[in-house]
Amino acid sequence: MRLVPVLLLSLLVFGIYTPAQAAGGEEAPEQHWSFDGIFGTYDRAALQRGYKVYSQVCAACHSMDRISYRNLTALGYTEAQAKAVAANYMVEDGPNDEGDMVERTALLSDHFPNPYANKNAAAYANNGAMPPDMSLLVKARHGGADYIYGIMTGYEEPPADHELLPGQNWNRYMPGNVIAMAQPLSDGLVSYEDGSSETVAQYARDVAHFLTWASEPHMEERKRTGIKAFLFLLAFTGLMYVIKRKVWAKVH
Repeated sequence: MRLVPVLLLSLLVFGIYTPAQAAGGEEAPEQHWSFDGIFGTYDRAALQRGYKVYSQVCAACHSMDRISYRNLTALGYTEAQAKAVAANYMVEDGPNDEGDMVERTALLSDHFPNPYANKNAAAYANNGAMPPDMSLLVKARHGGADYIYGIMTGYEEPPADHELLPGQNWNRYMPGNVIAMAQPLSDGLVSYEDGSSETVAQYARDVAHFLTWASEPHMEERKRTGIKAFLFLLAFTGLMYVIKRKVWAKVH
């Protein structure tokens, strides 16, 4: 019997057996992303579309506590555009001179507002399942952006022999297949000004792209630094080799 845990661990290590498969869900299909690889970068148009999907759909239930409106300039927006976006939201501030909390228009320095007053309110509004904060969701989920894309596109009718409880939904890529979140996307739900297709698949790709940036906003800078460091070490190694040959040539 001790052999079974060892075999399962081996399968997990070598990628043959995944947590999603162990729990009953399928592995999310692998997608090709512009940010893949050491030279990968974020697609600014996709980031802006993804933010639009988040703000019009996901933000109704999911917070992004680590992102502020000034960060929108990294998506390709100008500072004036970011200010205009922030001006559409109200945030709580204070206390004022009388000790009361007040509402004011959001500033660039403000973080995205939470859709719920507290965790209890969030859980109560969602049948006891508190929606996770999306700031680091891509990093927190096995499969990253592929997982987000899979969940967004994986809703389907449950098998005939499986009866769902009220408030439950069937998703082929969700570990265990049962998910509390209702299908959030549908074709034509969000309008795109750049002519991109307004389909569930495109919305899912764009919001996964945006959430990847939110989880790792400094990825491009990190990759550039890594490439520079590699080139420096390569040049340094070559220089040391030349010096070594020159020094040892006198010895021989």
